[in-house]
Amino acid sequence: MTESLVTTHPPETGSPRPDTARTPGISAPVLEFLRERRPETPCLVIDLDVVAQRFHQVRAALPWAEVYYAVKANPAREVVRLLAELGANFDVASPAEIDLCLAQGARPECVSYSNPIKKLSHIEYAYRRGVRLFAFDSEQDLEHIAAAAPGSSVFCRILVASPTTEGGARTPFGTKFGCAPEMAVDLLHRAARLGLDACGASFHVGSQQLDPTAWDAGIATVARVAEELDQRSVPLRVLNLGGGFPATYLETPPPLAGYGAAIEESVRRHFGDRPLRLLVEPGRAIVADAGVIRSEVVLVARKSADDERRWVYLDIGRYGGLAETENEAIAYRLVTSRDSGPTGPVVIAGPTCDGDDVLYQRRVYRLPLDLRAGDHVDLLGAGAYTASYASVAFNGFAPLTTYCVPADALSPTEAASGTADAHGNGVGDKERRRCTTDVISKTVVGQ
Repeated sequence: MTESLVTTHPPETGSPRPDTARTPGISAPVLEFLRERRPETPCLVIDLDVVAQRFHQVRAALPWAEVYYAVKANPAREVVRLLAELGANFDVASPAEIDLCLAQGARPECVSYSNPIKKLSHIEYAYRRGVRLFAFDSEQDLEHIAAAAPGSSVFCRILVASPTTEGGARTPFGTKFGCAPEMAVDLLHRAARLGLDACGASFHVGSQQLDPTAWDAGIATVARVAEELDQRSVPLRVLNLGGGFPATYLETPPPLAGYGAAIEESVRRHFGDRPLRLLVEPGRAIVADAGVIRSEVVLVARKSADDERRWVYLDIGRYGGLAETENEAIAYRLVTSRDSGPTGPVVIAGPTCDGDDVLYQRRVYRLPLDLRAGDHVDLLGAGAYTASYASVAFNGFAPLTTYCVPADALSPTEAASGTADAHGNGVGDKERRRCTTDVISKTVVGQ
């Protein structure tokens, strides 16, 4: 459920809370909202100004790439509408995400159906809605696209191992997606024979990738695929570099500009002067830093009288939106309403009747010794893969509510080009800004 800020309540009294000037990682509009609105917890608050800033930063760091926002990261309609107004393209995984993007102002030619696992009926629906760019990684999905979306542009996802070093992806994708490079050559050749525009290939280096050079192996692999396809008269024109661009959690990632420089150098080294159209699919890098989850302490307990570590139970856990704490992969920064006092080690867990609903047990977190039930704990950098991961009602707990703080979050160089109606569906009479791509079979950008 998503709500926009429409009313306010008197400021909360009777409990300590962080000072605006002393809460790095929480924007002033979010702090103001939390203090004045006093929303029921847990909830996620998104600062749309920060979303816009991060989008511009991604485009500045990757100026040679077309940006397809990964809708799954945060599908709040206000976020999607803003990014459509800013000229983003969209990486979608289902008919529902297609409908969402089109309702919020995106044009169908700005949408890529990048999920290689989809029903025939879903391909038919996407084609009826005007989508003409599809990913695939298997012969059967390719045949479904040829039958249900004739003449569409397709790219084959290639299986590339993510670096397993300490500085690699925090959430590797394993082997679920993609096919072997040799199979990709055969499938793209077959796609052309089926009357499709076999335009390119893609790969993914894993989510929250901390190694800016991690894309090199995949780029090299696609370059070899392109050479094989040249021999079959199927020129590869599109390289989809996927996502993986990081956000800030307890670990601070390298600067985004370093990723852009490393990828650009790798493309030039492996592809030379071949004309290529480059696509990226960031999600986390655009929305994570814009979001704060406010939670409440339910209980603070010890397992024995001499237990050094307290157990802090929050009103949000894995099933309420913190699925990425599985294996403690994503370590959120925490701010409490009592941060000025002494601290001690804690285990942090969620509220459900599931023994696996423990967020951090191995990783050492220290929270104030006087933390007690009713105090607030804010999770920073929580704008990505939280509300979209929340269960419907496990144990009867409601899904995570999202609030979007309204702001003048549009391009600094262009005025707003569309507005939502009273229900947040669609755009107004003003002409929408064009997304950053045309039909994929046209206009190839040279290196």
